[in-house]
Amino acid sequence: MRNLLNLYDDLNWENAEEYFSGTKRKVLRDENGARTVLLKLPKGFYMAPHSHITTEQHFVLKGEYISNGKKYSAGSYQIFSPGDEHGPFDSKNGALILVVWDPRT
Repeated sequence: MRNLLNLYDDLNWENAEEYFSGTKRKVLRDENGARTVLLKLPKGFYMAPHSHITTEQHFVLKGEYISNGKKYSAGSYQIFSPGDEHGPFDSKNGALILVVWDPRT
């Protein structure tokens, strides 16, 4: 049986140093190039456009962010193919995002 993690509790959060100051992460899965992470975006969050060598999925659980002039609020979903440039991302009031990276197959 896998470890049980509560998405909304205050346990297992760590600073996400490679992101905007104040961003937190909770790693749910990290195995064989596949990763699932909760990102807690602080107020004023910003991330420049970028790309990855993996597929990336975003599930907005709370709050909202804006990307390319479009608002993604709670319940929104996006998927990016390997090499797709995405962003910039900004969040005026913060957000909770479930991010899934899957290796190329």
